[in-house]
Amino acid sequence: MNWRDHNPPHIHACYGDHGALVSLNGKVLNGSLPKRALSLVFEWLVIHHDELFEDWALAQQCKPLNTIEPLE
Repeated sequence: MNWRDHNPPHIHACYGDHGALVSLNGKVLNGSLPKRALSLVFEWLVIHHDELFEDWALAQQCKPLNTIEPLE
């Protein structure tokens, strides 16, 4: 997630040489990831839905983002 990034709310997901923009609602907006990596991204989005939208609001205001835990 980047400060003052464009809508819709999204994250930048990277795996090896692959990368994708994924909306916080789980739609791949651009790029691609291997199937297993994308599945993990979707799982993480569901678990941290509220935290991600909170961070998106902070990013739009150029405020520090909260740390969000990775999958275990």
